[in-house]
Amino acid sequence: MSGGQQDGEQLRVGPGPFHDDICPRLIAGSPCIIPRMSQYDVEHSHGMHVVHDGPLQAPPLLLIHGSGASGASWSPMIPTLAAHHHVIRVDLPGCGQSPPALSYDVPAQAGRVAALLDDLGLRHVAVVGHSSGGYVATALAEQRPNLVRSLALVSTGPSPEALLPQPAILRVLLGPIFGPVVWSRRSDAMIGKGIRATTARPVDIPDDAIADLKGITYRVFRTVLRRNTEYIAERSVPERLAALEVPVLVIFGAADPRWDPSSAHQYDAAPTARVELLPGVGHIPMFEAPEATSELLLGFTATPTPPVIPQA
Repeated sequence: MSGGQQDGEQLRVGPGPFHDDICPRLIAGSPCIIPRMSQYDVEHSHGMHVVHDGPLQAPPLLLIHGSGASGASWSPMIPTLAAHHHVIRVDLPGCGQSPPALSYDVPAQAGRVAALLDDLGLRHVAVVGHSSGGYVATALAEQRPNLVRSLALVSTGPSPEALLPQPAILRVLLGPIFGPVVWSRRSDAMIGKGIRATTARPVDIPDDAIADLKGITYRVFRTVLRRNTEYIAERSVPERLAALEVPVLVIFGAADPRWDPSSAHQYDAAPTARVELLPGVGHIPMFEAPEATSELLLGFTATPTPPVIPQA
């Protein structure tokens, strides 16, 4: 088990085959004794690598990364969030430590996440998505509203027309002619440069985030981008949210170079949405403003869910 025991404290999670032991891996649905505030892995559950942080009895908080990234993209915020929540980070298929999948359609991605939550026996989960991870989070709420207590969308582009001209390095990496060749020769420095092209201030990038980005293939990344575009082209995210009754927090960098920051106010069309703009922050608030982003998320998740008033 990564992380190890914390001051010998243990958290018992029901009877099971590991009743008197500390299990090194917690497979979804297999109860055992887990050290409090430790980190443990669930490998390849429904095609996804999953990492848990924080005490299991705390309110659950699911974090879904954006295109080509991984659960490691949340690393700077984990210590703060795990002090209040049972934090669940997924690597979507083909990203991070998860194997490729046959389908990368957004509803299929949401179905995998729903199956994971079912296996864990979780309901009323606070769900957070970064960038296109917000599409998976929204699709999860559409498919299984009983699983989602609240939604937080971080730098999630609301509609195709909100996309800005992309930085030059991203155009080179994703171009259909030279992209596959350049992609296969990416160095850590080039990946870091690509990430920093989407930020508005200097950032420290975790080594595991770089390594996970290096592992995704050109084909998978391009396919994921196409499927994400199809999802928001079919129906914008604010329009989808307006049909739901879940509380929504939208966090957007006021200097986002990927999505027009003013497009964040498209979310005003959703009656349950609240929009927060972070001054001087680009597309990756987890790296650029982890404290401010964590504070917003914790304040949002601590707010009692308002009662649903049936429409006349």
